[in-house]
Amino acid sequence: MSRKRAGLGRGLSALLPQEEASGESGRGILYVPLDAIRPNPRQPRQHMTPEALEELAASIREHGVLQPLLVTRGERPGTYILVAGERRWRAARAAGLERVPVLVRELTERERLELALVENVQRADLNPLEEAEAYRQLHEEFGLSHAEIARRVGKSRVAVTNTLRLLKLSKEVKAALLAGEIQEGHARALLALPGEKQARALEEIRRRGLTVRQTEALVRRWLQQDAPSPSSASAGQEPSDPHLREVARRLERRFGTRVDIRGNANRGRIVLHYFSEEELQSLLERLLR
Repeated sequence: MSRKRAGLGRGLSALLPQEEASGESGRGILYVPLDAIRPNPRQPRQHMTPEALEELAASIREHGVLQPLLVTRGERPGTYILVAGERRWRAARAAGLERVPVLVRELTERERLELALVENVQRADLNPLEEAEAYRQLHEEFGLSHAEIARRVGKSRVAVTNTLRLLKLSKEVKAALLAGEIQEGHARALLALPGEKQARALEEIRRRGLTVRQTEALVRRWLQQDAPSPSSASAGQEPSDPHLREVARRLERRFGTRVDIRGNANRGRIVLHYFSEEELQSLLERLLR
């Protein structure tokens, strides 16, 4: 029984009572028909590669489903809604199983989303946009703050806020990120550009094979060129001193936002950029900690 508790993961145990997470609530593990289970409409993960599913199906044919699926009861008697374990559910179908082991829990709609998100985040199964969309639902539809979401998924508030920002990307950049053509670091750099310029910058990245650091430099140059002279200070200017350029990059990695350093090694100023009230609050918390 202790092995099953470990299989559910620390985050799931934190959201479920310990005796329930281990299947010791009196109901234990049930074996139910696959056709009685329907997918979680709040499932964050939308993309599953056929190759990975077939590998899991082959393992299930050999060993069965070793970890029970987490479900809640459906509206009709004898039906269930999948909460965690959709990959196992799909692979069990592909393996030809008729029944699978489940743990049945009474959960609200928000709890279903939270548990599915925690499981996928722990397994690193979500792409950045799927993770961001799940955070958005918890924030906008269920009223959780960024800090509350961070506590539930075991991440920092800054990480949650920065992931949510990815939803502001243009559709072209989102598609490239989903396809694996660019990294999350490229996408974060492009957020500083308006939508139409994000698409242009994406073409530059593809054409020239730019790294994340080269993309950040490209974005800084474009912002500097396009800024009107009265407010040129707000657009930022890359320091001529290579040491200060490296300091700016280190600060960007530390605070998760764009940083401009103006001046020289003896005198100048550091500008931290933010793009929402949540990001401002997050910066203040890190600076004043």
